[in-house]
Amino acid sequence: MSIKPIKTKKDYQQALTRLKIIFDAKKGSDQGDELEILGILVDNYENEHFPVGFPDPIEAIKFRMEQLGYNQSDLAAIVGLKSRASEILNRKRKLSLEMIRQLHDSLNIPTEVLIQAY
Repeated sequence: MSIKPIKTKKDYQQALTRLKIIFDAKKGSDQGDELEILGILVDNYENEHFPVGFPDPIEAIKFRMEQLGYNQSDLAAIVGLKSRASEILNRKRKLSLEMIRQLHDSLNIPTEVLIQAY
């Protein structure tokens, strides 16, 4: 087992190739240990070089509503008015701090997502 840091794109590609080879290694075996360590190194490289940003706040609200089976009336119950819910979903009204708190509490959407500009 020869594991080294992933510093370049070439190192990354080699690590991915090796991961494919040892993917089904038994946990606790030498290859299983290599798989675990290599996975951590690949994850760190990807987080540094391919960061994934937060989703758009309105898309996050729509997605969470869909997950919960909510409609616009349910959103209106959270933010106060049906017209306000419509304006939010159509991007005609910015989220206020109070709405962000309500959406966070009711829909469990992280505030970091809701406070972004859209």
